[in-house]
Amino acid sequence: MDNPVAKGVAAMRLHRTLVVEKPLDTVFDFLSDFTTTVQWDPGTVTTVRLHGDGGIGTTYRNATRFLGKETQLTYIVEEFADRELIRFRGENDTVTSVDTMTFRRVGSGTEVSYRAEFEFKGLSRLIAPLLKPALERLGNQAEAAMRTALNRLEVD
Repeated sequence: MDNPVAKGVAAMRLHRTLVVEKPLDTVFDFLSDFTTTVQWDPGTVTTVRLHGDGGIGTTYRNATRFLGKETQLTYIVEEFADRELIRFRGENDTVTSVDTMTFRRVGSGTEVSYRAEFEFKGLSRLIAPLLKPALERLGNQAEAAMRTALNRLEVD
């Protein structure tokens, strides 16, 4: 599979995998709605669906706070395989972020594999290597918050 973010010095990747004792349908429905990032992504301030039904081509506006600075990205759903995979591409003038989630039934629960890939642009490429520890911390916080949010979901 081709890497959705170009390789280069200013590209960084985070990958986390977690298993929760919730049905795959419940987990997928929650996480494939990108507006739920306010419930599990500690950097997210707001996420609003601009257009679409959640499938390929759906766009979202996301405001994120990172290292004390708020920035906005426009995300689009690039790939959607029901109950299996969803890929969002977010972009602004300084960064492209590709977030890919895959889902797998594990016993009565669900495994979620979450990969975030960042490509920094322009002058931000120069400071990108210094951001790795902060991105790792954010990844750890997001994993814990996602686990908490998923464990709180009501099952129909």
